[in-house]
Amino acid sequence: MNKSKILLCLLLSGLFTACSTTNTTQDSSTASEADYAPAPVPEPPAAKMASSQATSAQNRVRSEERLGTKWGDDISSHVTQIDLKRLSQNPVDETQIRYANKQFSGRSINSISLAAGKISFSIVDDRGRILPLYRDGQRYFLAANDGQSYQLRYSNTSQQTFEIVASVDGLDVLDGRQASRSKSGYVLRPYSSFAIEGFRKSNSSVASFTFSKPQDSYAANSSSGSIQNTGVIGTVVYELEAPKYYPMKKPDDTYAAAPNAFPADHK
Repeated sequence: MNKSKILLCLLLSGLFTACSTTNTTQDSSTASEADYAPAPVPEPPAAKMASSQATSAQNRVRSEERLGTKWGDDISSHVTQIDLKRLSQNPVDETQIRYANKQFSGRSINSISLAAGKISFSIVDDRGRILPLYRDGQRYFLAANDGQSYQLRYSNTSQQTFEIVASVDGLDVLDGRQASRSKSGYVLRPYSSFAIEGFRKSNSSVASFTFSKPQDSYAANSSSGSIQNTGVIGTVVYELEAPKYYPMKKPDDTYAAAPNAFPADHK
């Protein structure tokens, strides 16, 4: 396996997590009613197939609904180059998102789970607000608006180190050339997150991702791109050879020391 030069994003965005716990108490009468509730009638296979076909048909993108991504505002974003090696040339996961100016059908989700749940991938706007995705089988869709800026956010909840190779409209987000799974990507450290804010222009700045008409997209106006590839965001994940991170365990005795009402008397 050859070493690949990989860019490490120094401006790691804070990991946005929200935790919520709900305790539900059910009395004996409610439980009894639930125990004897009739089982739901399964949907006939033919009806399921018809429903799936109808959803897929609704998710087809017409020519007038297509969008691309253009170069937006210049954003300060510093990176440095490091040498790390992939554990395997075969990615541990891969996904694609189709976006267009339309309302897609399917199950609404906030993020895509990658690498056996170790990585959460979401699309956010330039204020960090999550843009809802729609899942139809193993396909993902994003309802986008012309002129809206967006970012690709990745969060790692494991002790492993990963490499994220990303593309927009068939172009690599690092060099702006034709995308390939074999190209270098960003390093996603253990228990950390970052956002890819745009096409990289240099080691210190990027041009923000901004939805646009296909003819105004970067892909349509680049010698390396094609207007035919507009409307798709790709992510490939590799695991890297790096020491695993083990967070420090809290001591078993977590009681705080007793406060002293007259501390000056004990100096």
